[in-house]
Amino acid sequence: VFYSSSGSESNDSNVRMVRRYWDLLGQPQRKVIISRRNAYHGSTMAGASLGGMSGMHAQGDLPIPNIEHIEQPYFFELARDGETRDEFGVRAARWLEAKILAVGADKVAAFIAEPVQGAGGVIIPPDTYWPEIQRIVDRYGILLISDEVICAFGRLGHWFAYERFGYKPDLVTFAKAVTSGYVPLGGVMVGDRVAQVLIDKGGEFNHGYTYSGHPVACAVALENIAIMEREQLPEQVRGEIGRYFGRRFAELGEHPLVASAEACGFVAGLILVRDKKNKTLFDENAGVGMICRTHCFNNGVIMRAVGDRMIIAPPLVMTTGEIDEMIGLIRQALDLTLKDVQTQGLA
Repeated sequence: VFYSSSGSESNDSNVRMVRRYWDLLGQPQRKVIISRRNAYHGSTMAGASLGGMSGMHAQGDLPIPNIEHIEQPYFFELARDGETRDEFGVRAARWLEAKILAVGADKVAAFIAEPVQGAGGVIIPPDTYWPEIQRIVDRYGILLISDEVICAFGRLGHWFAYERFGYKPDLVTFAKAVTSGYVPLGGVMVGDRVAQVLIDKGGEFNHGYTYSGHPVACAVALENIAIMEREQLPEQVRGEIGRYFGRRFAELGEHPLVASAEACGFVAGLILVRDKKNKTLFDENAGVGMICRTHCFNNGVIMRAVGDRMIIAPPLVMTTGEIDEMIGLIRQALDLTLKDVQTQGLA
C-alpha cells in the first residue's frame, strides 16, 4: 500500500507508478492512460486530466498529454432503441478496445475507472460491462486501475467494489471512507504484478508526500475499520437493508418528473425529465436539478445535483424507518420541484 492524504494524490501516484512499471519492463512508449467521459479522479493536474469532466478540463488546458477518454456506460443516454442492458454493457466496454486499437496497443499503459461513477451522476454499469472490460485489458496486457474512493469500504456492500463486479484490478485507489472522513487519508493498493516489478527491478521509488501514512490518520483508519467490522456494515448493505433501500429508491421512478431511479448498494441516482413518456430532458440551462436540490435541502435531505441527475449516498447505518423517512422527504422535494417547473413554464 502506498499512502497519501487524498484520492487526488493517490491517482497522481498511479500515473507515476504505471509509467515507472512500463519503463522497468523496457516499454517506455506505453504512456497512454485511458479513462471515461464524465469520470471523476481528483482535482490535481493528473487527477483532473484522468477525469472526464469538461468543466474541469476547461480550466488549466487539460487534459495533460497521454490521457484519452471513452464514453461512459450510461444506458439511459447511450443505449440504442431496443437494446437490452446486457447488450449495451458489452458494447460500451468495447469502446475501450476500439480506443486501444486507435491509439496503438503498444502505447497504452492502463485503463482507470470507478466501479460506479459517483460524482458524474451515479452511473451504474450493466452487469455485462466489467467482465468484458476484464477480457479486454487481459487481451492487450494493459494495467487496470480501480478508483474506489467512493465505492470502497461498504458503500456497495463489499469492502471493495471490484468484489461486487468480479474483476481483478492491478491498482486500487482509496480514500474518504477509510477514515469515514474524520481525518484525511488515501492510498493505492498495489497488486503483485506491479509491486514485484517496482521492487525487483526498480529499487527505490522516488515518490512520496509529507503526510503519507501519517500515524494519526492511520490510527483513525484502523479504529474506523474495526467499528465497521464489528457492526458488519458491508454485510448490512449487501443484505436485506441494502435491498430494501434499492426497492424504496426505485419507487421514486414512478414520479412524473423522474425517468429512472436506481441504486447500487447505498449509492443511488435519479434522472429528472421534462417528458417522462419520451424521456425528454430539460434544457440544460433551466437549472431544474438545482431547483430540486434546494427543495431537498429545505426538506432536510441532502441530495447532490449533477445537471438534472439527483444523487445520494446515505449513511451505511440507516434503518428501514430512516430509509422510509428519507424517501418521503425526497418525494416531497420532487413534488415541490414539479410545481415550480409548471409555474415557471419549464415543463
